[in-house]
Amino acid sequence: MKNKKLLDKIIIDPKIMTGKPIIKGTRLTVHHILELKAQGITTEEILSEYKNLTKDDIFACFLFACKTLEKSSFVPLFSGAN
Repeated sequence: MKNKKLLDKIIIDPKIMTGKPIIKGTRLTVHHILELKAQGITTEEILSEYKNLTKDDIFACFLFACKTLEKSSFVPLFSGAN
């Protein structure tokens, strides 16, 4: 699926989940899906828990995060010296 179509799966609506990015047609935030993946939950496990999701919905979360991060600059919070 092309990037534009994937990104169209993510919406931001101030009336839903206080404006956090969500998967269209759900109340599942991009953050929630990424957090599940970060905890080691497999895509198959997520799909079995949320029957209305597709693999493309999960890919869309990753793409949204990548696109968001590429526009950001970061400043170290600490120097690493103790």
